[in-house]
Amino acid sequence: MRPNLDSLTEEIQQYLAAEQFIVFRGLSRASDGQAFVYWDAERHPDYKAFLDCAQQLGLRLVHFHSREFSQAHREEALDQLEEAELAREEIRTLARRLEELAIYEGFTCAIELSFDYEGRVYIFEMQTEWYDEWHDILDEIDASLPDEYGPGGYGAGGGSYYSNN
Repeated sequence: MRPNLDSLTEEIQQYLAAEQFIVFRGLSRASDGQAFVYWDAERHPDYKAFLDCAQQLGLRLVHFHSREFSQAHREEALDQLEEAELAREEIRTLARRLEELAIYEGFTCAIELSFDYEGRVYIFEMQTEWYDEWHDILDEIDASLPDEYGPGGYGAGGGSYYSNN
């Protein structure tokens, strides 16, 4: 997989315009609590096939979201790591892994296309391998936070502090 998705983001935007889709540039829909159907982007990574489904259904409105990795995300994770109940060596290892991800700051790490049909949200999502690594690190930090961070860590609301927005 590509180390970043910047060129694919541009390609998708050009394709959407050429095919006369109406593009709603919104936040990630993957966490808004609706019924989702995910496209198998691993075995069928061509976004054009996904968009062809929307066209065949007579749909023109497509939601588009791209996510850029930033220094602020890493810094927040490092702050949370300071609160983690881990051995010093584990903290150093996770901090080093977080610092290694600095080379990806400013790059597109995830793309999401979606459309609605008969009460369901159909989603095409693609992310870089290093973004998967990022989530693995966040999961490790989350699992090691003290109980006062609530169920799932990262504050009383639970769930990951780093939203998909």
